[in-house]
Amino acid sequence: MTINELIQKRAKVWETAKNFVDTHENENGILSAEDSATYGRMEQEIEDLTAAIDRQQRADAREQELNKAMNQPLTGRPSQKVEEKTGRASNAYKEDFGAHLRGKRLVHNVLSEGVQADGGYLVPEEFERQIVTGLDEANVVRSLAKVITTSAERKIPVAATHSAAQWTAENGAYTESDPTFDQKTIDAFKLTDLVKVSIELLQDSAFDLEGYIAGEFARAFGIAEEEAFCVGNGTNQPTGIFTANGGQLGVTAANQTSIAADELISLVYALKSPYRRNAKFLMNDATIAAIRKLKDGNGVYLWQPSLQAGEPDKLLGYDLYTSPYVPQAAAGAYTVAFGDFKNYWIADRSGRTVQRLNELYSTNGQVGFVATERVDGKVILPEGIKLLKMKA
Repeated sequence: MTINELIQKRAKVWETAKNFVDTHENENGILSAEDSATYGRMEQEIEDLTAAIDRQQRADAREQELNKAMNQPLTGRPSQKVEEKTGRASNAYKEDFGAHLRGKRLVHNVLSEGVQADGGYLVPEEFERQIVTGLDEANVVRSLAKVITTSAERKIPVAATHSAAQWTAENGAYTESDPTFDQKTIDAFKLTDLVKVSIELLQDSAFDLEGYIAGEFARAFGIAEEEAFCVGNGTNQPTGIFTANGGQLGVTAANQTSIAADELISLVYALKSPYRRNAKFLMNDATIAAIRKLKDGNGVYLWQPSLQAGEPDKLLGYDLYTSPYVPQAAAGAYTVAFGDFKNYWIADRSGRTVQRLNELYSTNGQVGFVATERVDGKVILPEGIKLLKMKA
């Protein structure tokens, strides 16, 4: 079944589910136990179809990436000299890095340009792009946030208060304004992963070692980053959006485990209008399942499924994204974020490294590979991301 067929099927199931609720609810908006079970089966089918759509979209994205041309086409005249790439972008560096991973003799001996104090080597630029592409696929927050590359600790000035204009009479004294500034510091925390590969596989030239390692590290780093960007405590890791030091409290729910339609609407308007232009929702799948039956004052369902491949679902007309690391509805938990997520900054310290461990696993016939990256994440302007918090 194609992705468009899956989307159309989900839309039909959703329409059926809405009609079922509208025709089977009693005057208090409650379904009988039997009807609730029937609706629950419809909801499960919607969730299964949503998972299938997401899976197909990821597969299509990978297919497009794999089908990209490996080399740039020649656009100049044959007589012109093609500019050779240097440093970590050069073919020589890439070739020597592959030889290093397999434990073979280096051909060009250029890896000294990327040697690190701990014995690891900076990965080639093409290899790093593979990892970053994998991170974007597995990491919702990274795809929404502002991503910068730093070489040292970075201090970011933020306006804490603004100046205010005053009406002034002719020849009257000017009223002073005293805007103040705050400062956010974004650093880099170390994230590592270790994989082991058998010597037999390393000796097999048909085995795509570079692709395997890049894929494994991208998957592991993506999962760890996503969790930290959502709920990280800021100690030896990034500071998450869904924490007291993350987004700004917008609405506190009246219930510990359920969210009302009015509370979501209030959350939208708790965000200043300039931020609403690029605002999105972010929450857990379980939270979406809980609010799927909610309607606004006109009886229109708040949640609307996407009808086009590659487009997110909608909530109150705004794009809706999900992450498994956003807290679920529980007493005192921050469960919904709404805002412009470009106010969350992710700082990549330039250069990811890979170190080969020859001796540690040699008695098992294996070689270890350790990948290291340094990254930080933090809400720079809290008023740009509003949170819904459950009743304590």
